[in-house]
Amino acid sequence: MYEIQKNLTRLDNGQPTFFLDSSEAKEVKRKLGKNKVNVFSPFVDSEKIIYYLDREPEVLLYEIKCSNELRHQDILGTMYSLNISKEMYGDIILYNNRYFIYILKLFQNYFEMNFTKVRNNRIELVELDLDYLKDYERDYEEIELIVSSERIDTIASHLAGTSRVLIKDKVRDKEILLNNEILKNLSYVLKENDTFSIRKIGKFKYIGVIRTTKSNNYIVKILKYI
Repeated sequence: MYEIQKNLTRLDNGQPTFFLDSSEAKEVKRKLGKNKVNVFSPFVDSEKIIYYLDREPEVLLYEIKCSNELRHQDILGTMYSLNISKEMYGDIILYNNRYFIYILKLFQNYFEMNFTKVRNNRIELVELDLDYLKDYERDYEEIELIVSSERIDTIASHLAGTSRVLIKDKVRDKEILLNNEILKNLSYVLKENDTFSIRKIGKFKYIGVIRTTKSNNYIVKILKYI
């Protein structure tokens, strides 16, 4: 996989990786074997991390200010429309009705010059000290579901209280994100710590199978972001 090799090459050259989601971080760690690396994690339970050797990553924290209410998926949608790769930014956080985002310093200028609106709302970017949210911890609602499969369309249909056919429509309309990317594969089997969001339903983290039932269904645990 090109993305994994690119980050391994950066480590070989003494550079930090870009931001890695949970699946990428696991694969990079697996490829590294017994080689030790340091981990940059902006806060406890952050979804994206950076591996580095001696040279610490240069990361910035911004607050996204707006006179109107924003939504997490709209901020992500704006990043996509600006062709900003997901490896260039870390977690997007809603905390006390305020939005924050971590970015790599190397693309600070592009970010500040182009990230000026979310949908039709003008925004203001305010750079904060990187430690501003160091004690931040996410709040979750725990959900347990009985499902026949760990496929994302099956689990999404249960969470949305709708059919898999309508979930297919949501995928077509780009209303479901998986690990901060637009979902394209309806048959994707969720893995531990995958994150996904369904427009108008919420954002979730998949924990995994707790146990199976006598009828060979799965009881799975999911965390819903509050």
